[in-house]
Amino acid sequence: MKKLSYLFIALFSLSLLTTSCREQKSTGDKIEDAIDDAGDAVEDVADDVEDAVN
Repeated sequence: MKKLSYLFIALFSLSLLTTSCREQKSTGDKIEDAIDDAGDAVEDVADDVEDAVN
């Protein structure tokens, strides 16, 4: 019984060590990314319009 509990503790410890933690984005980071994406889209459309005019 004692060996079984040691085995369980060892496996549990191993699972904690191998589980990766993802970095959570804050709300500010998400907003900044959305603004950057929108700015890139506007620049792309402006380039397309410039090419169509020429």
